[in-house]
Amino acid sequence: MRWVTDLSLDRILAAAKVIDPVFLNSPQYVDEQLCAALGRRVLTKVELLNPLRSFKGRGAEFFVSEVAEGIGTIVCSSTGGNFGQAVAYAARRRGLRAEVFVPSGTSPVKLARMRAFGAVLHEVDGSPLELAEAYAAETQDRVYVLDGRDPAVAEGAGTIGMELLRDNTFDTLVVPMGDGALISGVAAWVKAHAPAVRVIGVAAAAAPALARSWAAGEVLTVELASTFAAGIAISRPTEQAVARTRALVDEVVLVSEEELRQAMRLAARTLGVLPEPAGAAGLAAIAKGIPGETVATVLTGGNADLAGYAGLGAGN
Repeated sequence: MRWVTDLSLDRILAAAKVIDPVFLNSPQYVDEQLCAALGRRVLTKVELLNPLRSFKGRGAEFFVSEVAEGIGTIVCSSTGGNFGQAVAYAARRRGLRAEVFVPSGTSPVKLARMRAFGAVLHEVDGSPLELAEAYAAETQDRVYVLDGRDPAVAEGAGTIGMELLRDNTFDTLVVPMGDGALISGVAAWVKAHAPAVRVIGVAAAAAPALARSWAAGEVLTVELASTFAAGIAISRPTEQAVARTRALVDEVVLVSEEELRQAMRLAARTLGVLPEPAGAAGLAAIAKGIPGETVATVLTGGNADLAGYAGLGAGN
């Protein structure tokens, strides 16, 4: 079957047994006001209501639960801040140290949240990803985790797909795609258990690296025009992410910053929650007119740095 990948359905099942329950069984429901605004039935899964305010805890928890004996430090890079928070949370829960490499100039709000979960931060001018990997390789008691590459991260996120299908049916699934971990894990489960569901990825028009790589069938580097949707803003995906999304994703839609702002306002008005720009990408794509009688989507994160999101106070 086309959607066969290196991700394991058995391991997605296993992840649900070791992930901190605070991240599992997040709310999923149909809101009539939202449906009316979008002109179709929309099933929304809200991943904002946990200590991290994002879905990232699922994948980080599963990865860290499997680290080898003798590892004392988990090292990662994090441009949007959500993965750094997740790794710090999962590491601290198991008595481990987390060191996170972030770009210089990262929002103080995001830095503060990572530190709150115990992360040791390295603010760097070069590539956080490359510097983090080199740092982790210096000693044997460190392990490097790369969001978008390591299967356990995607498999942990795949538990979202389990929960979506447990009590619901839908014909279309719309998921934000940045580094590809979330959409790969969720789609792996959904395609295996409901193969007729159409999976649509959503990327920011200002950060289309994975979208273009998916279309080309190879890894492409695309410079960021903006980091407004920081949670899905990458300039180069991993080979694994490209291979998985090529196997699992049927279509990719790009959304503009204004469309993301409108989706954030829509979520606040109808659902009573304020997602960050990347977290609202699914709603932004649905608003563009994606076909489907019942469309499922995930509000992926709510670490909104309000000082940076001008223009959210008005409009519908």
